[in-house]
Amino acid sequence: MRKDTKALLLAWGITLASALPIVLFLPDFFAYLAGRNGRLLQDPVLKALPSIDVSVPLFVGMYLVVAIAVVGLSRHPVLFLRTAQAYVLLLLLRMLTMFVFTLEPPPGLIELQDPISTLFYPGQVPFRKDLFFSGHTATIYLLFLAAPWRPGRWALLVATALVGLAVLVQHVHWTVDVLLAPPFAWLAWRISAFTVRSYTGRLSQVTVSDQG
Repeated sequence: MRKDTKALLLAWGITLASALPIVLFLPDFFAYLAGRNGRLLQDPVLKALPSIDVSVPLFVGMYLVVAIAVVGLSRHPVLFLRTAQAYVLLLLLRMLTMFVFTLEPPPGLIELQDPISTLFYPGQVPFRKDLFFSGHTATIYLLFLAAPWRPGRWALLVATALVGLAVLVQHVHWTVDVLLAPPFAWLAWRISAFTVRSYTGRLSQVTVSDQG
C-alpha cells in the first residue's frame, strides 16, 4: 500500500473516530437544551413571512444536492477528507453556539420533518430548539466552499439561499440563525485546512484545496 494511501486511511479513521462520540452525545445534548430556558427574539423579517410547510421539497432537494456533491468530492480524496473534518468541526461549533445562545423557537413554527436529524433528537421526534445556527444552511454552504467545480459552486450557492429561505418560511429558524450559518461554515472550513494537514502530513500526489 502506498504511503499516501496509508496516510489517507489513517486520517479517515481518526476523523470518523472523532465524529462518533459527538454523534452519540447529540441526543443527550438536545435533551439538555430542551429543559433550558432560551431567549425569545424579535424578528421583523420572520413576522413578514407566511408560515408554509415546505418539508418535502426542502429535503428532497437538499439531500439530492448533498448526494451529488459527495459523489463529486469522492473523486478528490484530500478535499473530501477536509470537507468531512470541516463538518465535524461544524457540529462542534453548533453545539457550542446553541449552548451559549440557547433560543426559544420562533412563533408560527411548523414542525420540520427531517428524516435524518430526527434520529438524533430526544425520543426521535421533531425538536424545536435546534436553532442557532442553522445546520441545514451551514451544511450546503460548506459544500459550496468545498466544491472544486465552478458550475457546481454556483449551484450550491443558490441552494444555500433556497434552503435558508425554506427554513425561514417554515419558521423553524430565526433570521439570525440563517444569516450567521455561512460565516460559521467558513470558519469550520478554514480550520480544517490545518487539521487535514496535521493528519495527512506530506502527500506526494494529492494536495489540500484551499478554496473559500
